[in-house]
Amino acid sequence: MPRAIWSGAIAFGLVNVPVRMYSAISEHTLHFHYIHEQDSSPIGYQKICKQEDKPVPDDEIVKAFEYEKGEYVFMEDEDFEAARVQGYKTVDITDFVPYADIDPIYFAKTYYLGPQDGAEKVYSLLVRALEDSEVAGIAKFVMRDRQYLGCLRVRGGVITLEQMYFEDEVRPTEEIKPNRASVGKDELAMAQQLIESFTRDFEPEKYEDTYRDELCAVIKAKRKGKDVHRAPAPEEEEAPDLLSALRASIEQARGGGKTARRRVRSNGDLAELSKDELQNRAKRAGISGRSKMSKQELVKALKNAA
Repeated sequence: MPRAIWSGAIAFGLVNVPVRMYSAISEHTLHFHYIHEQDSSPIGYQKICKQEDKPVPDDEIVKAFEYEKGEYVFMEDEDFEAARVQGYKTVDITDFVPYADIDPIYFAKTYYLGPQDGAEKVYSLLVRALEDSEVAGIAKFVMRDRQYLGCLRVRGGVITLEQMYFEDEVRPTEEIKPNRASVGKDELAMAQQLIESFTRDFEPEKYEDTYRDELCAVIKAKRKGKDVHRAPAPEEEEAPDLLSALRASIEQARGGGKTARRRVRSNGDLAELSKDELQNRAKRAGISGRSKMSKQELVKALKNAA
C-alpha cells in the first residue's frame, strides 16, 4: 500500500467524500551521486551566507519574499496559516465539464484519491456518477502552501486528480508562432496520408525508455571493467526536397522501404534500426530472452545468429 501524501475530502454541493491522496506515478529514474573520485566519498553541501561567506545553521534560516529589489518580507509558519482559504482540506468541485474539452497543456501532475476508512459507499457513489455522466469535475485544492486547480476523473475504478495549471500560468504562443507559409496541395495531401499510415490505437506498453536501457547497459559494462566508447556519428546526407521526403516516408510506413532495408542488409548496421524493429527480427530469429535485452544486446545477438 503506498503512503498517503495528503488527506481531506472531495466536496460538491453538500456531499463530502473523505479521501486520501497518493502519487499516481513512480518514475524509473536513475539517480547519480557526486563523489570524490580519489576515495569515493560523497560530496556534501553547505548553506553559506553569501555576504559573510560562512556556513549558516538551520535555526537562523527563514523564508522571505523579495517585495522589491533588496527588500525582503520575512515569513513565519503562522503567516502561511493565516493565508489559508476556507476549505483548504477539501478538493472543492465547482463545475463538471466534458473531459475532452480540456486542453492537455493544463495538466501538470497526476494523483490517485482513495477512500478513507468508512467512506467506501459515498466514494463508490461518486465513481459511478462520474462514469455514467462521462464528465470530469473541475476543482480547487490547497497543498503545501499553494492552491491548485484540479480535474477529477475515474481511471480503473479509482478517482484520479489531475493537478492543473491556472490560465495565467500558461504562456501564450504569439511570440513563437511562425508566419503562415504557403503549402501546396500535393504536399498537404501526402502529409495527411503519412499521418494516416501511422495512425493506430494508443498502446502505452509498446513505448519504452530506451535511453535508460542503454544507460543501464553502459553502467553494467563499466562495472565489469569493460571500456565503453561512443559510436561514431552517422554521416549526414543531403536532405531531400519535401515532396521526395514525404513520398519515401509513406513508402517506408507501408512496409515498402526497400531502399532503407537494402542499405541495412548491405552494410549490416543493425544499430540503425529501432528497438521495436530489432525485437521483431529477434522474434523471427528465435532468440530467447529478447524481451529483456537492451538495444545493444539485441544487435549483438542478431549478429551472432546471422
